Amino acid sequence: MKKTITSKLRYSSLVFLFTWFVNAQVVLESEVHITDLAMYFDGNKVALSTSTNSQSGYDYVYGTALTPHGDCIKAYENYVFMTWYRGGKNDRHVMLTRYNKDTGVKKTIEFPHQHTGYNGKWWIGETHNTIAVGICPKDGTIHMVYDMHRNGNVAAFSNDYLRYSYSVKNAATVSDDEFDINLFVQSPNNNYKHLAFPGITDTNTTKLLTYPAFFTNDQGDLFMKNRFGYSENGKFLFAKYDGHDWEGYTDFNRTGASGFGSEYNWGLYGDMKYLNGKIRIGFQRRSNNRQDKYLYQNGFYYAYSDDPSGLNQWKDHEGLGFSRPLAIADKILISEPGDEVSTTQKNAVYMVSGFDWTVTENNDIHFIGKVKDNENNVTKYVHTYKPAGATSFTTSTNFSGAETLYSSGDNVYIIGLNSSGRPRIKKASGGTNLFTTVYEATTGKRFRKGQAYIYEGKLYYYLLENNTTDSDDTQPTYMQIIDLGIDNGPKPFAVNVVSPIDNESFDEGEIVQLFANATTDSGEIEKVEFFIDDISIAEDTTKPYLLDWVAQSIGRHTVKAKLYKKTGEITTSLTVTIEVTEVDHSDLTNDTYRLKNIGTGKFLTDSGVSATAVEMSNSGEETDRHWTFVESGDYYNIDSETFGVLRATGSAFPTGAYFVVSTTKSSPTSDTDKVWTIHYHEIEDTFRFESKNNDRFLYQDTNGDVTNISIDESDVQMLNRSKWKAIATSESLTTSIMSIKKPSIKIFPNPVLNQRFTIVLNNTLSADLLIYNAVGRMVYKGSTSNGEFKFDSTFVFSPGVYLVKVMSSHEETSRTKLMIR
Repeated sequence: MKKTITSKLRYSSLVFLFTWFVNAQVVLESEVHITDLAMYFDGNKVALSTSTNSQSGYDYVYGTALTPHGDCIKAYENYVFMTWYRGGKNDRHVMLTRYNKDTGVKKTIEFPHQHTGYNGKWWIGETHNTIAVGICPKDGTIHMVYDMHRNGNVAAFSNDYLRYSYSVKNAATVSDDEFDINLFVQSPNNNYKHLAFPGITDTNTTKLLTYPAFFTNDQGDLFMKNRFGYSENGKFLFAKYDGHDWEGYTDFNRTGASGFGSEYNWGLYGDMKYLNGKIRIGFQRRSNNRQDKYLYQNGFYYAYSDDPSGLNQWKDHEGLGFSRPLAIADKILISEPGDEVSTTQKNAVYMVSGFDWTVTENNDIHFIGKVKDNENNVTKYVHTYKPAGATSFTTSTNFSGAETLYSSGDNVYIIGLNSSGRPRIKKASGGTNLFTTVYEATTGKRFRKGQAYIYEGKLYYYLLENNTTDSDDTQPTYMQIIDLGIDNGPKPFAVNVVSPIDNESFDEGEIVQLFANATTDSGEIEKVEFFIDDISIAEDTTKPYLLDWVAQSIGRHTVKAKLYKKTGEITTSLTVTIEVTEVDHSDLTNDTYRLKNIGTGKFLTDSGVSATAVEMSNSGEETDRHWTFVESGDYYNIDSETFGVLRATGSAFPTGAYFVVSTTKSSPTSDTDKVWTIHYHEIEDTFRFESKNNDRFLYQDTNGDVTNISIDESDVQMLNRSKWKAIATSESLTTSIMSIKKPSIKIFPNPVLNQRFTIVLNNTLSADLLIYNAVGRMVYKGSTSNGEFKFDSTFVFSPGVYLVKVMSSHEETSRTKLMIR
């Protein structure tokens, strides 16, 4: 196979996700059967304009299951409350079940009102019509709100625009025998449906509320969150029940934002929650901008209030205050996940599902989302997080994806169903991306969907069974109680390496995130020190205790950590052994690539016409700039994703000497003018492509032509024009082609012969410099404000190869190699 390699040193900057051992055991405590009669839409998905009542099933307009859905489960003291609808299609009654954990007794209340279907067409299922349930700790009242999804605009509901039921005081904790519908306050029309919240007289707003949810603060007040308005011009508002009356509505943001300084009107999709002592909001924005790349939502937005009532003291993630109601959403933008995909095409970024967020008790902030590039058919799952005390967010696409995110204590949880339809729980320490599976059912019932609620360290998982033997307009539901294994007792003086795990294997050049969990029985922790092969690598003085280590040395290595108290005590973790394996970065057969010329920065582009010279473009986005490498005997074909393989012409080519042209020929082909030898320079991570073995290389001329010619390697400019960077299309061009935003590193001389060398940065003046040796130990750290680092014999480097890492003030990172001889 004709492929040459310049050196044996390789490096990759991919960051991988690792797992760790979990000491506390997560266990299923019990499974409670709720009903066999949960309403289920077993018919066809129909158009919104449909009015026909199907006689063969229960048709629907959005999704198949309304139970469990929305804010439908709460735990309070020793009780669990769940709302649901009883099927079949002709029943549809609203139900409330209370499960007593002490007695094991399950009591269910039937309400007179029913699911009303889409826009009053009861025979068409509508999954917006969730039933939110909340308990007020101040007086023990139970509150239920049925989502009418703005049906106040529908003539059929002009006098039936709200379904609100509430109980007498202390109804939540009455005995099992007393739990019945008589606990609920009767309405004027004798059906327990109230058309207003006592204390709130704003009927016009009440008529158009949707997406209800309840939460409580530390003072025992019950809050209700709703959305008012529409997708591209909506607002979140909330009301507070203090044990006597409701107070509200309080607007978080404005409708008609374009009249208050925003470029466009916008709505929001997300949630308000009370977490770690504060009311918080997280959402994605849906703007009325019809010309940008976003089809629907964009962005992650976050804010919190230091006021327990949420009326005042709203701040962004950095603690900077702003006035409510908010009009300019960018004031609280924390990240733009749409930039993780490469398309810039109008309406090509789709961000609808998979969004959620949470905050741990340690104040670590976590957001997740799903981003689809419809132009290039690429989907990325995004995890954006900020450890407590950090000043900025980190975004990782090394994330497997999820629909919902939860927190309990200092941990973050992903709770969902595996491919078999059984519960699975993943956990990460707050402020990290280190998720690992801590619970997964391998036997038992299979479920269609579930809604989770965490209360006092236990998961209450409300589940709809996937009962395929009796798939009609009713289905069984269950509630599982799972102990998350959170230890709230005294902490030992101990340190454990939780990432990497024992016997884990890594590719040479990977950046391995070392993570240690440290606790102390008394006193304060001073630091955690990390060791590779008993050599101290670095220290971390703040939680979470993390370190990036570059796995450059092939073979087996040991990892351990030492924990230091400020009083002088020291303890050491158990040792973890890992394997670093060699990687062949010269292999281009496993992906599709953009070929970027080193000398010009332009991308090789298919001409799209047979026997016509290929071109160069400023962008590598489009598919006519994407290339695959296919083995052909001892050589390779360079195959366009949109046309055919490249041909290296000779001097007799009619339109000019030695052009490289497009063809319609498919790969593999052994034609002598359509095969290439790959030459890889591992220190530079660059490629040269030789036409078969005739000493002519793929080259961009100064006049822009792409040819295959012999190279004068003493001419640096000419040499660089024959070098190419292969950028995999599986990588986002956000970080690959936008190198103008990154600090470009130049080291001269390199290799270094006498300890004297200079590192010069382009595109930035202020940056931090970190240099790692061959075993990944940081041997130098410094900063510059003039874009330059000078080294002389006052700082001695041992002979060898080093990794140079530069982090700009804009948090852009670049890496290169340094050789000391």
